[in-house]
This record gives sequence, structure tokens and C-alpha cells, in this order.
Amino acid sequence: MMWEPYREPLSSTLVRTGTIALVVGAALAGYRGGLARWPMAALLALWPALGGHYVELFFLNYIRPRLPYAPAVQAGVRVGVWLVDGAALTLGMTLTARALGEPWPARWPVWRVCGLGGLAFIGIEGVAHLLLQLRGRPSFFNGRG
Repeated sequence: MMWEPYREPLSSTLVRTGTIALVVGAALAGYRGGLARWPMAALLALWPALGGHYVELFFLNYIRPRLPYAPAVQAGVRVGVWLVDGAALTLGMTLTARALGEPWPARWPVWRVCGLGGLAFIGIEGVAHLLLQLRGRPSFFNGRG
């Protein structure tokens, strides 16, 4: 099967992922100490928001066309990509937070933070694709996205 490359204007990507980062950052700032923490929280939320978009592009445009069409193979590799890249995005978040003076999560080893981040990223992508599925759009669940 021939897969169509996924393309989206950069402006659409930046508006969507920036909005997600601002909203998630606001929620995290409210939970972690107030409005003064919003800029850092939004910056950290950009890692999974914008990074997650590029993880999907990487899978859709570079990995998927090289895999057998078997749905189980496609789904398994995609979840594996989400796990590994989610861990890498979490490492980026952790290093950014530490570089900016935020000690969180200092009491956990980095491997644990990244492992949990990879699992959380699978959950985030699952919810995102469920919303796409409910809207009738191509998604992980219908094999078209």
C-alpha cells in the first residue's frame, strides 16, 4: 500500500501546539505554585505538544511506509515509537527544567522519570487519537492515521 505523506502548514502546527502548551502550562502552574510559574510550565509543556507532533510526522512519513501493511505490525511499532520518543521528550523536559533552576523531579532517577514519561506519552497519544476517531478523522484506531 502506498501511504500519502502527512503535511500541515507550520502556522497551523504552531498555533495548535502553542495553544496546547499554554493551556497545559496554565493548569500545571495553578497546581505547582501560581501564575509566576506559567511561562516555565508552558515551555515544558511544549516538549510533548510540539515534540509529539514531530514524533507523529516521523512515524507517518518515515517509518510507516517502510513497514509491512499488517495492522498488528503498524500498531505495535507505533506504540513502541511513542514509548521511546516519549521517554526522549521527557528527558528533554527534565533537562530543560533543571537548566532553568527547577529541581523537579530531583528525588527520582532519570531513568524512572523517562520511563514514566514514555508511558504517559502513550496515554496522551491514545487520547489524542481517540478524539480524532470520535470526530471521524484518520487515527491510530481506524488505521488511516
